[in-house]
Amino acid sequence: MRHRIAVVGGGPAGLTFARVLHRHGHPVAVLERDPAPDARPSGGTLDLQEGLGQLALDKAGLLTEFQELSRPEGQAMRILDPDGTVLRDWRPRPDDRANPEIDRGQLRDLLLGPLDVRWGRGVTRVVPGTRDGALVHFADGRQETFDLVVGADGAWSRIRPALSSATPHYTGVTYVETSLDDVDTRHPDLARLVGDGSVAVFGVNRALVAQRNSGGHVKVYAQFRAPLDWYTILDLADVEAVRSSLLALFDGWAAPVLDLIRHGAAFAHRPLYVLPVSHTWTHVFGVTLLGDAAHLMPPLGAGANLAMLEGAELAESIATATAIGTGTGDLDEAVRAFEERMWARAGRWARMTAAGLERLVSPDPAEALAVFDEVQPS
Repeated sequence: MRHRIAVVGGGPAGLTFARVLHRHGHPVAVLERDPAPDARPSGGTLDLQEGLGQLALDKAGLLTEFQELSRPEGQAMRILDPDGTVLRDWRPRPDDRANPEIDRGQLRDLLLGPLDVRWGRGVTRVVPGTRDGALVHFADGRQETFDLVVGADGAWSRIRPALSSATPHYTGVTYVETSLDDVDTRHPDLARLVGDGSVAVFGVNRALVAQRNSGGHVKVYAQFRAPLDWYTILDLADVEAVRSSLLALFDGWAAPVLDLIRHGAAFAHRPLYVLPVSHTWTHVFGVTLLGDAAHLMPPLGAGANLAMLEGAELAESIATATAIGTGTGDLDEAVRAFEERMWARAGRWARMTAAGLERLVSPDPAEALAVFDEVQPS
């Protein structure tokens, strides 16, 4: 029996889910609010881990193509003291593919492939339990029913309220993002500072992290503990005012480190929100969640990896249920069993990333260094 299935959200979770279902010959409607793939910046680079994101791509039949696009050299990590002293300088072996980097835009295009995405189809809510299935309400006033609606629509999911009353809460840590273009030509000293991968500098309750993307593009993240309304004395659209505020916040740090801020082209405010560490819900027939919609956690390398693997696993479970079953009961049992597995694994990662954030943006910078030593022993 062919079930009517929709996934809301065209990010890594939703596209992986749809791509694996497509591989198994099962149609799926991908509902994405953006009017086109490149309607807004796709974000920075992602490290896809062997047992998580790379496993998901393998299930989608895309691992070889990923390996051709990814940057194993991007695994390199350099840690500096605020005075510029190099504390750690890790470089991957030539054959190390534990977690190579790939730009989000490249990953999106890889996953899109033959998928038929309904661009510009913003969803406002879903109502489960109607006579014909789960009813999806679109921003343009239209409605459509599906046997299963999968919410992969991120932190502020429009699907989550059908399952859970939980809402993300502020962690106390804010990121301010900027970027450098054509860094090898325009800022060769900073290119050397960042290297092939990332450079991180940790101080008291603050950090600066720069991460190389492809094409000479570098993302820079100023990270610090502050009230959610810390910026009320600033106009965030005033680039020079934001730059001056950040330079004051990191006053006394080495000039080459501060150049990462001085040469930033524009600034974006990104306060970190999370869902409760053990977020679960009472199972609802016809609706489920993936990725940040289900378990928003600090951005410490787990989120996209988990989301992609969840998408792949749910798709495989549905494909199996479709192959052996004849009704929506088989589909529902597959979803219910998947949720139980997802909650257990995501809960472990949520606890680890919450603890990690506490140590990385900490009153004691030595804690941040210890985190990296645990992950990547020198």
